[in-house]
Amino acid sequence: MVLNSYAKINLTLSVNKKLKSGLHSIQSIYCLIDLHDKISLKKIKNKNFDQVSFAGPFLKDISKSNNSIKNVLNVMRKNKIINDYYSVKVNKKIPVFAGFGGGSSNAATLLKYFTKKSLNKKILSKITKEIGSDLRLFFHNQGYQKNLKSVFKLKKKHKLHFLLIFPMKRSSTKKVYSKVKNYSKLKKPINRILASRNNFINLLVNSKNDLQSIVEKQHKILKKLLHNLSEFKGCHYSRMTGSGSACYGLFVNKNSSLVALKKLRKKYPKFWFSIAKTI
Repeated sequence: MVLNSYAKINLTLSVNKKLKSGLHSIQSIYCLIDLHDKISLKKIKNKNFDQVSFAGPFLKDISKSNNSIKNVLNVMRKNKIINDYYSVKVNKKIPVFAGFGGGSSNAATLLKYFTKKSLNKKILSKITKEIGSDLRLFFHNQGYQKNLKSVFKLKKKHKLHFLLIFPMKRSSTKKVYSKVKNYSKLKKPINRILASRNNFINLLVNSKNDLQSIVEKQHKILKKLLHNLSEFKGCHYSRMTGSGSACYGLFVNKNSSLVALKKLRKKYPKFWFSIAKTI
């Protein structure tokens, strides 16, 4: 069995407060994109351990002993979702520690496969506590995260085109959140606005990622990169996703993103680039 594990982009990200648990409550409009890892899955007979291996350009940044694949398989067995052990091979095409949620996506992809997307809220809450709150995002192609425990599917899906850029600067989510000093007020999306493509894009343009300024201070090149990206014709706006340091530009169509890709690749030859669209 081969499964596609899709990356996510935070179209907006507001940090609202720090919780007693030490985590931060956030709100985010997000989407899944066609950039994906390939997960090959096979049941192992007569063994009581999983065999997990990784391949691809981002292999060196993944822990072989402690990773989302091993963790979610163990948690699923503990919650009696599965009983067997598996050989899992992951071709990592999603950059690691970049803000695309690749590890959470891998875990969610396996969880959805084994539960056939039918999972009660109590079990899901137990699993997200051990794997991470981002796990919830990957149950909807386009959604709104109200807080760490509540994620809703957007009633209207929009076809969006992106240019993705990873400046190869590893970003620690824990470290970035530890530097948050100012908090945004709680926001509530208005469905009437989200239903119209133009109004939806205007909402995104006038929003932000609260973590972006923190990462820009750590990696000076980020601000320049985002400015260069935003200047291209057809780019609605440029922004960092998640806790970074990957960035994206939202473009009017694929052709305009390709023009920007060609020019920026010459300017930043050591960076990782890809074009993508919503799934």
